[in-house]
Amino acid sequence: MSRVHVVTDGNAQLNHKLAQELDITVVPLSVQIGDEVYQDTDGSRNEELLARMERERERPVIVGPTVADFKKVYQKLTRTTDYILSIHSSAPLSPIWRNARAAADTFLGRCDIEVMDSQSTSIGLGILAREAAKLAQTGLGLGEVVRDIRGMISHIYVVMFTDSLDYLERSGHITKSQCILGTMLGIKPFLAIEGGEIIPMEKVRSREKGLDKLVEFAGEFTDIKEMAILQSVSYPTDETSLLRERLAGFFPDTSFPILVYGAVLASHIGPDGLGLVTYESLQKRRIP
Repeated sequence: MSRVHVVTDGNAQLNHKLAQELDITVVPLSVQIGDEVYQDTDGSRNEELLARMERERERPVIVGPTVADFKKVYQKLTRTTDYILSIHSSAPLSPIWRNARAAADTFLGRCDIEVMDSQSTSIGLGILAREAAKLAQTGLGLGEVVRDIRGMISHIYVVMFTDSLDYLERSGHITKSQCILGTMLGIKPFLAIEGGEIIPMEKVRSREKGLDKLVEFAGEFTDIKEMAILQSVSYPTDETSLLRERLAGFFPDTSFPILVYGAVLASHIGPDGLGLVTYESLQKRRIP
């Protein structure tokens, strides 16, 4: 029986060398901002994109991978495998999953393609793609890999806060009146991704209070496998240096990499978000 092959999209923050070692196919994102359309497989333009969004207040649009893009990828892979797990960015946040699903439907009877909604983004998606590929390398069948990855989805958490109420309003997460009032009062929404949706959970009145909420959220875990900081620049700021210091109080033996979030998340929350992605140990649960 041929081995399961894993496909993901360029929104997955996944080390390029590791993706090659695990034989993961990364289909590039196509991002439009203003009159420019560019492709991205590794997030190398994320920082540039967020800086442009800050200057111009332009909202990026995910225009691909298209159905045709996915068809080309699946057609090539069918030469070497009969089983594909195609795992993608949260379906409510972009058209990527829907395009992959439409492409996979054209291969019915020729190849068994499971298109999975990760219900996540950024490194959350990258973790799931990475773990799926590792499971595939052990020789597990498609159904077994899908089962195990579905079990992991509920152990990945994304929380953030942002100053950009205009982006939240344009992406439909808050109303225009909430945007106007929140901007006047200096309110910053504290957001979580739940079931793939961005959900405003609470309101904070300053970035300092937002930072406190991130730390409070991290303190609810008893055991984690990974935790990463999402922000708009690739270097530690005073804010993220303090966040790292406070997180180390809970998890002293854990590193907290800083990652620049990409176009899918940026199109919803804007260019000045700060957040955490947490991959919880599968053996532990959060404190009630």
